[in-house]
Amino acid sequence: MLIDTYDRVATDLRVSLTDRCNLRCTYCMPEEGLQWLAKPDLLSDDEIVRLVRIAVTQLGINEVRFTGGEPLLRPGLVSIVEQCAALTPRPKMSLTTNGIGLKRTAAALEAAGLDRVNVSLDTLRPDVFKTLTRRDRHHDVLAGLEAARDAGLTPVKVNTVLMPGLNDDEAPDLLTWAVEHGYELRFIEQMPLDAQHGWKRDGMITAGDILTSLRTRFTLTAEGDGERGSAPAERWLVDGGPHRVGVIASVTRPFCRACDRTRLTADGQVRTCLFAREETDLRGALRSGAPDEEIARIWRLAMWGKKAGSGLDDPSFLQPDRPMSAIGG
Repeated sequence: MLIDTYDRVATDLRVSLTDRCNLRCTYCMPEEGLQWLAKPDLLSDDEIVRLVRIAVTQLGINEVRFTGGEPLLRPGLVSIVEQCAALTPRPKMSLTTNGIGLKRTAAALEAAGLDRVNVSLDTLRPDVFKTLTRRDRHHDVLAGLEAARDAGLTPVKVNTVLMPGLNDDEAPDLLTWAVEHGYELRFIEQMPLDAQHGWKRDGMITAGDILTSLRTRFTLTAEGDGERGSAPAERWLVDGGPHRVGVIASVTRPFCRACDRTRLTADGQVRTCLFAREETDLRGALRSGAPDEEIARIWRLAMWGKKAGSGLDDPSFLQPDRPMSAIGG
């Protein structure tokens, strides 16, 4: 079991498979990209599977989310999913992706054992997409979403960040589109995870702003805390249901008290929080020949030191040293 001093138990593991990405989203990284991790620093496929196995069989993890960077850039992704699906007990498995390449891989991922996907899409307008991501790949993301739905990787969740002056007027249109296509839309408040440290609290679109915009067109009924559990998204029924929309308000409505997540970076570091400044090295233990029991002990110790909150609700919050692409969303 992974428990901390606030009696929170981690059952959800987020695994970053790579720090690389084929988009250059303005709220994540600079146009020229970043200094990527050297290949020897990355966990190998076998090392990733071993750590997931330890987490599932010894530490009580029952959900695994593969993230990046962009996880579809990982050559061994399908094999990793397949090997993790063979574990006993079998964890629920999902993938967070920008959707580029998903049309090509959705069926193979479903066959390997992946349960569902989260796809990032911030706009329905191709020109705005190009401005936000610095790439002309809007059509590829839409095709990837359709492929995921058709392959049965459902519910397909769409993650959207609204940016002032770019797509902040699109919330109702995005929800209309999501309902029509059978996707579950989730708005995410912009978080201070950009490598260029350009985030400003007073310039972000808040959960309150998003809900006000949606209510100009829809009737939203709160699902309630009993339905939410430890999920980061507050959810609302749209016009009485069955469709739902979620809002992840990490900045204005922190949900740290219910957090059940532990994170593994692409280079084998445990992070107790997306915004943690401290990391605990598992790669070194792996490569020095440590047995599974010792790696599990190190992981437990790391989680025992988890802080009460992310610090995002503090106006003086400073951004983490590593950008989101190196940590995993």
